[in-house]
Amino acid sequence: MREKTYREALREAMREEMTRDESVFLMGEDIAHFGGAYKVTLGLSDEFGKKRVLDTPLAEAGIMGAAIGAAIIGMRPVAEIMYIDFSTINLAAKFRFMSAGTFKLPLVVRTQGGGGVSAGPQHSQSLEAIYVHIPGLMVVMPSTPYDAKGLLKSSIREDNPVVFIEHKGLYGMKGPVPEEEYLIPLGKADIKRQGRDITVVTYSRSAIHTMEAASLLEKEGISLEVIDPMTLKPLDEETILESVQKTGKLMIVHEAHKTGGFGAEIAALASEKAIDCLDAPVRRIAALDVPIPFGLKMEGFVLPNVEDIVAGARDLAKW
Repeated sequence: MREKTYREALREAMREEMTRDESVFLMGEDIAHFGGAYKVTLGLSDEFGKKRVLDTPLAEAGIMGAAIGAAIIGMRPVAEIMYIDFSTINLAAKFRFMSAGTFKLPLVVRTQGGGGVSAGPQHSQSLEAIYVHIPGLMVVMPSTPYDAKGLLKSSIREDNPVVFIEHKGLYGMKGPVPEEEYLIPLGKADIKRQGRDITVVTYSRSAIHTMEAASLLEKEGISLEVIDPMTLKPLDEETILESVQKTGKLMIVHEAHKTGGFGAEIAALASEKAIDCLDAPVRRIAALDVPIPFGLKMEGFVLPNVEDIVAGARDLAKW
């Protein structure tokens, strides 16, 4: 199977959907000639023209307002917000409810989150929990090129607003991406690795770190079952709970800050629906509750890494 980078898979998904459906168009800051801050849309303006790949002013609220209006009248905008830190999509989540279902809102907001690239506290946050908290939004966070393409295509076809969060540290990652068309359904988790001892729920770049940790731990006789929700909302609770029932232990790994992070939602789910299956306290591996530092060494100290995951699993395995 051929290999594509994360950014290439995203670009290919948009190209295919724009070819398939003329109502799909892209908009965002510097996405046309410059190709976006991370070059995800590079070349699409030449291919589809400036009427379908629109450079916008540096005004995130304006981008969202225009995207919402376009979606209401039947277009399928894919709006890029250069950094998740600058985004707000609260209004988009409400239209279908406030119109009693009269309006559909087939809107995708692509944005970038996460740290690890020395981008400082204003460009390195993981704010997915904010959007999960807003009723009416779907939240998607792929971890591989394969997932990125399949989930973005499904998101573009979705009739409800989708916040599609990409990790800036994954854009150069390569992985298999089929040439033939495929879709990955929203709301269905993927078991990245079968295991027997500990269930680990993780997503985005943390899923990559967890898979590396799982390989190391297997040599010590500790078997991790790695579950990547891919879609945080709606969440595939069934797959997670079935795994917890099998292993009896749960660890959650994400790059967001620990306090109020999405991991707390997973922990609550286990306590509400699988408490009798748990043989140990739920363990969360997450970023420290401080702004993300600029310096790479300090950033590495604040953000969770493979060593943190390995240490957490070892402690949990002792129970």
